[in-house]
Amino acid sequence: MDISIQKSKLHNRQEIQITGSKSESNRLLLLQALFPQISINNISNSDDSVLMQKALESKEQLIDIHHAGTAMRFLTAYFSTQQGRDTIITGSTRMKERPIKILVDALETLGADITYLENDGFPPLQIKGKTLTAFKVALEANVSSQYISALLLIASKLQNGLELTLIGKITSVPYINMTLSLLNNIGITTSFEGNTIIVKPNVTEVKAQTVTVESDWSSASYFYSIIALSDIGTEITISSYKEKSLQGDSVLSDIYEKFGVYTSFEAESMTLKKTANCDLNLSIDLDLKNAPDIAQTVAVTAFGLGVECTMVGLHTLKIKETDRLVALKTELEKLGAEVLITNQSLYVKASTKINTDVKIATYNDHRMAMAFAPLGLKVPLVIENADVVSKSYPQFWEDFKAIGFNLK
Repeated sequence: MDISIQKSKLHNRQEIQITGSKSESNRLLLLQALFPQISINNISNSDDSVLMQKALESKEQLIDIHHAGTAMRFLTAYFSTQQGRDTIITGSTRMKERPIKILVDALETLGADITYLENDGFPPLQIKGKTLTAFKVALEANVSSQYISALLLIASKLQNGLELTLIGKITSVPYINMTLSLLNNIGITTSFEGNTIIVKPNVTEVKAQTVTVESDWSSASYFYSIIALSDIGTEITISSYKEKSLQGDSVLSDIYEKFGVYTSFEAESMTLKKTANCDLNLSIDLDLKNAPDIAQTVAVTAFGLGVECTMVGLHTLKIKETDRLVALKTELEKLGAEVLITNQSLYVKASTKINTDVKIATYNDHRMAMAFAPLGLKVPLVIENADVVSKSYPQFWEDFKAIGFNLK
């Protein structure tokens, strides 16, 4: 399904409810599988979390997680610990191109029995669950934090816990801290000092408890972009959010102040308000190594406002649903942007011209569709394969329509 966005104007003072963080939900779902006495409120309704739930509940040998990269990594670790269970885990064509060797090597160091069924280093995998007795493993520190979190989530169920050494400069620290905080919150003892993370084995059973998932900050990024591209005085209230968040993408509130957007918190909601126009001579310089998922949104916002933007720390974007750096460059250039990329950076030159009626390809990547949609406030455009948003935000288009976007 393609969606045409005609030039739109927002209704003022809208309220939007966004479901739970996909990142928090998927971590808690795995912990719930290990400790069934945990209950979860406000679980993400994203495709990824639905697939994660189904996979954890399934008794079948074959588990297909389609495009869900987080689920692939977390479930690889989980099934490695399920003694006596033989599991084959596979996914989409793109998933079979996304590397998993770093995680598999680490799990094998701990004693896991994992076989590549097609290409070495890539899914699909055959996993024979067993008791993992080794407890020391090392990883390069600049790898995807999902590899690290996958190990930390199963660590308390390992016979001797886990001592994980990270080699080099650590990236995506907020996602690691999120995982450790969730473990601590349910009663598991951890420490993170220097480059060493220790998770103690869970000797006593985790207490029965209910955990509420904070709403997803990555999904909030599109509303930040909308307000940045709107007139002064425009505001949107979105819930449920906390000023002190476990999610790395909460840095949005600081970043978007540069674009004239002020964030205020009240109870469990936040209001985004356009308070100033952006200085066209502004040059935005950001290191997004701790929040790479918002890079697409920020790049499109900067282009839409006509300001120069340089982002670094984006090396993990090349192994996402698509090579997001190449995809961003291609689609922004269709709109008239001048873009330079390297393996870990993206530069958008300041420009006041935006081409109209451009068709934005989405590459089976939910964030490509949602990041470009706010430009409908500036020019008409078409988002191809628009239903790809269901991967993380199924009601995205309904919410866009509700706040004033003219969609066909």
